[in-house]
Amino acid sequence: MNSLHFIKKLLITTCFFVISSSVSFSQTEQWDIYEVVLKAKTNKNPYTEVNLSATFQYKNRQIEVSGFYDGEENYKIRFMPDKTGEWIYLTKSNVKALDGKKGKFTCVSASPNNHGPVKVKETFQFEYTDGTPYYPVGTTSYAWTSMSDELINQTIETLSNNAFNKIRMCVFPKIYSTYIRTDPQYYPFEGTKEDGWNYDQFNPKFFQHLERCIDSLRALNIEADLILFHPYDFGTWGFDRMPDEVNDRYLRYIIARLGSYRNIWWSLCNEFEIMKSMDMDDWDRLFKITMEEDPYMHLRSIHNAIQWYDYTKPWVTHLSLQTIELLNIQKWRNEFQKPVVIDECVYEGNIPTDWGNLTGEEMLERFWVTYTRGGYATHGETYLNADTVLWWSKGGKLYGKSPERIDFMRSIMEDAPADGVVPYESAWNKSTYLYKGDEYFLHYFGNAQQVAASLDLPEDKKYTAEIIDTWNMTITKAEGVYSGKAFVDLPQKPYLALRVRAVKE
Repeated sequence: MNSLHFIKKLLITTCFFVISSSVSFSQTEQWDIYEVVLKAKTNKNPYTEVNLSATFQYKNRQIEVSGFYDGEENYKIRFMPDKTGEWIYLTKSNVKALDGKKGKFTCVSASPNNHGPVKVKETFQFEYTDGTPYYPVGTTSYAWTSMSDELINQTIETLSNNAFNKIRMCVFPKIYSTYIRTDPQYYPFEGTKEDGWNYDQFNPKFFQHLERCIDSLRALNIEADLILFHPYDFGTWGFDRMPDEVNDRYLRYIIARLGSYRNIWWSLCNEFEIMKSMDMDDWDRLFKITMEEDPYMHLRSIHNAIQWYDYTKPWVTHLSLQTIELLNIQKWRNEFQKPVVIDECVYEGNIPTDWGNLTGEEMLERFWVTYTRGGYATHGETYLNADTVLWWSKGGKLYGKSPERIDFMRSIMEDAPADGVVPYESAWNKSTYLYKGDEYFLHYFGNAQQVAASLDLPEDKKYTAEIIDTWNMTITKAEGVYSGKAFVDLPQKPYLALRVRAVKE
């Protein structure tokens, strides 16, 4: 594994304290979590009848943040400061013991591996808030947080030794065919699936457990692409058919708890049109709530099965697609003017369904085609084993051939010009190569096996060329320099790329 990709352990300087007087003081680093904890006894339902928020102020700028109840008479407000210096805050509540509490803290500079939340950069790309480029190299493990502690720890260990910097994951437990039928350790509401859920009472232990998992990802600089709703319940628990007011309350609650985590992306749903209890108006409403409740404006999208959501809507930051029509990526870029993330292009594995038995070669091919067409791909793995622990659903270990080669590909992505590359568009619209002005070109040849690459370079510049074997993970410098119309000899084999860079004078 490329050692530049991950820091095995990141010290997170989150401050927790209980206010015992009207004023408190502490500090946290930029883009980390500052947490206010208030104690209060009340006869009100803390989830439906208690209102709690705080206004955080930096100089003349104010940000309002919602609070939440975390059980055992603990009310919390979490805040992610984005500016260094002194912040002050004032709480507001309909409960006297929680109202009018003042405090201040100092926001110090971020540690070297804390780059802030990921944002859209220049329409089609991503970057961290501090300007560091971010290249989504994602994977999928929908229900890993619902597994045993042993399996969760194994998943984290696997992620710490791979290139993936984003993971698609569900909040609610999931059931699907014979591949996953696991009850989680905790449930999001008080009650039982046999006797019913009390939708007016969240279960803090469920959300605390989820937070520990997201903390583990944050320590590895991995983005949690959090799927807030999904249809893979089929009446087992009923979380796919909750009343509108419960959906809205749950959404506000989870944003209050997790919005201060810098490594969160909001995915409203996976295969949203399969969730028959919701229609387009519902999804629009939930998107609007997400925007209203999240003061940090984390990335937001929704994942399709066949039908598409209208990704032109202002609350969608990027396309999150299930498709194998990768040659349309440039068309979608032009149409929607947003980054394109192919979050499901079928999985490497061997299960007897057409969406889960790609070879490692084909999985890698789809990553490279997606990237050189101007998008970003997401990995998944569905290899059967004796315990039916498929990475795609439960996490655990990876067995496929593509992850280490995706790691190598990520190093190529990160070695491209930091200010971004663009896909070449031709009349045939089949080209798979990227360029940056007349300084950088990256051609991908896929499963072709030509003996040479034809180049059409500026006459007045000199270029070097490198042959990249994407499968064997080698880079071989071609002899000589090139200008104008030129040919570079290639091995007659598939899965090659050619990187051409201008010679600096």
